[in-house]
Amino acid sequence: MVSAYRWLLRLYPQAYRKEFAEEMEAVFFEAETATRQKSVPQRVMFCVSEFVGVVCGALEEHLRMVTGSDFLPLFGSRRFFMRSEFRFPKATVALMTIILAAVVWTIEKAEAISASLPHTGQQVGPISEQFTIVPTLVEVLLITLAGGALAWVVLFALRRSGLQRFSESRGANR
Repeated sequence: MVSAYRWLLRLYPQAYRKEFAEEMEAVFFEAETATRQKSVPQRVMFCVSEFVGVVCGALEEHLRMVTGSDFLPLFGSRRFFMRSEFRFPKATVALMTIILAAVVWTIEKAEAISASLPHTGQQVGPISEQFTIVPTLVEVLLITLAGGALAWVVLFALRRSGLQRFSESRGANR
């Protein structure tokens, strides 16, 4: 079964295979070893789903190479793809921990301030009748989506125009 899986990995583009084939084989071997103790129908379903996943993944990877679009997996596929450009830097964990600590510290400070103020029992009215949170969040979301779409269009056009290859070739000549 592992040899059939290795053969199916040849359907992927060569660069993708070079980067991920060993890891994919190791994961498949571990999963296949775990399913050996299951019933025959479960093993058959495992094989079918893995082989279909390899074929679909290879097709999507070829389409991604042809179209240059990284958004193909978002349409109709539930799999997570192994791509080195989507890995987080190691500093991300430290930065997220610092941000979490800052948020917790801010909440603690706000609770301390609230506890130190005398409770008069007076109701505080709305901040402004014109300000509501839902329309404001929707507006910010739409502006952010429009900015992201514009940035994607610009980067896609630059990638298609070959400007990146031009800059790479200039850097190699220096």
